[in-house]
Amino acid sequence: MTERSGSTWSDLVREIEGAATGVRMLPLHGVSAQEVLERLGVSEGSTMGALATHVGALLVDHGWLRILGGGSEDVRGIAETNRLDGTAPPFLIVAEDVLGGSFALDGGGLGFAPGEVCYFGPDTLEWTGIGGGYSAFVSWALSDGLAEFYTELRWDGWEQESLDLALDEGIAIYPPPFSAEGQAIANCTRRPVPLTELHAFYSNAGR
Repeated sequence: MTERSGSTWSDLVREIEGAATGVRMLPLHGVSAQEVLERLGVSEGSTMGALATHVGALLVDHGWLRILGGGSEDVRGIAETNRLDGTAPPFLIVAEDVLGGSFALDGGGLGFAPGEVCYFGPDTLEWTGIGGGYSAFVSWALSDGLAEFYTELRWDGWEQESLDLALDEGIAIYPPPFSAEGQAIANCTRRPVPLTELHAFYSNAGR
């Protein structure tokens, strides 16, 4: 991923409109834009600040990836997800996928470079640095980067299964992707479950 600088909301809108995959913008709901900026400690002129003050979340690639914004009616905002209270967190969750995986900015607690985007996947149960910071991550997610990144975690017909989910749901896979039996994901059983349930399951499994 390559960095970009000084993104504004108008820059992001153009990028979203030109995205390689479909992007749905959820409206900001139930939160003050200024409150979000203060909790995040960023300006509206930053990529994160622009997203947090203009959208609840971005649903990317048939809803497979949810880039967190200020919060919508059915998707928690970035401040709420990270339970920000004025202290710097060890890492900051910035996006979640339907399988229960998460992307986060390393704040010193993941062991990578400060500000680097990392991924916790249901197949590895480990954090992996993917290179680049937040702005580069957003650009990458809106390009065709997701197709290659998720090659081993997708199956024929994943698009419709992802679209059919409620906004607070993810896809539970059994046997789980981190098991030997779960490597052939196309042959596994899949069902919608609350996304919070998936996060709790993989978090506990990774301990």
